[in-house]
Amino acid sequence: MKLRALIADDEPLARERVRSLLADEPDTEVVAECSDGAQTFKATQEHRPDLLFLDVQMPRLNGFEVLEALEPEQIPVVIFTTAHDEHAIRAFEVNALDYLLKPFTEARFKLAVQRARDQLGKDPRPRPDPRLVALRNHLHRATPGGRILVRSPERLLFLKPEEIDHVEAAGNYVVLHAGQERHIVRETTAAMEARLAPAGFMRLSRSVIVNLARIREVQPLGPGQYSVLLKNGTRLDMTCSLSELQSRLSEL
Repeated sequence: MKLRALIADDEPLARERVRSLLADEPDTEVVAECSDGAQTFKATQEHRPDLLFLDVQMPRLNGFEVLEALEPEQIPVVIFTTAHDEHAIRAFEVNALDYLLKPFTEARFKLAVQRARDQLGKDPRPRPDPRLVALRNHLHRATPGGRILVRSPERLLFLKPEEIDHVEAAGNYVVLHAGQERHIVRETTAAMEARLAPAGFMRLSRSVIVNLARIREVQPLGPGQYSVLLKNGTRLDMTCSLSELQSRLSEL
């Protein structure tokens, strides 16, 4: 049974290099080639390759954003191809992810393929390396100010925190209010709060997180009760203390 490989790199010569080296590996076949991250995401979903040669820096979505966009069960064995400096390479090594530092030698390429072959040999069904999934989840939740992935049948959108006015809980989902747009993301309010707090967000109540920079004024509703009025005219009730809100606002 052949290993099905997908090559993702925005440089035609780099794709050609990987393709030519794979031609010497009789148990592999190239099922698709992609020149940007969006193509890579779609092709990975469509072809479900066993092995993905993934460039780190690509247009539209970079390599890490491709991994974030994929569901964990869709992630094949990944070999990064990168021209990053040694600091980036060490980060990959810590997470036990293989990589090919451009320009790589034929011997180094063969070693990477053999490692992938050995991993797949342990289980013929393509499964993501748990450490790769851990890195994906880390990128997903722990990058201060990092963009938030919004999936829809028509597109993939990476929303910047500063574009969000407020976040509203909706069962197992949250609704991101960004100007006139509403985006639904499958994530808990607590998890979204942890992601957005470093970017200047605060939970006003059990179901609402607000971008503090969007607050225009605080209005009293009654004894010890307040609401905030956003710059776009939206009014949000708050159950947190006024002193807590003032403290956070003073930090901006």
